Amino acid sequence: MVRILLPLALLLIAFWVYSIVDCALQSPTRHRGVSKPLWIVIVVLLPVIGGLMWFVVGRGRARPQNAFRAPDDNPDFLGSLRSVSIADQDERIRRLEEELAALDAEGPDPDRGPQPHPPVSGDDDPDEHRRGSVA
Repeated sequence: MVRILLPLALLLIAFWVYSIVDCALQSPTRHRGVSKPLWIVIVVLLPVIGGLMWFVVGRGRARPQNAFRAPDDNPDFLGSLRSVSIADQDERIRRLEEELAALDAEGPDPDRGPQPHPPVSGDDDPDEHRRGSVA
């Protein structure tokens, strides 16, 4: 009889200690029913029954946290970026290159204002012709 009771007592004590440690180490988001300190009291005061209650009733699954995720960490956002095909990107690049080539072919940029005229060769003062000659 002692051969059966001693291992059974050791097993129940190990289960009781494991229940206390598990209850104490769980985060508050995984406790159901009552608060964490009250669960510890229940498990300590009711050794086997408290431990069974903890594992059946009190210990819950982790609730998902609704934390903000940056777009580069969000798989849904990254998947939506892949929906843009390479052919669409190539077409856009081709149109932009055509627009740039057309702008280059137009000539000087009208936003830069009038360009200075190069001086006439042999003249010391290029503005003398405009002012008239002083005698």
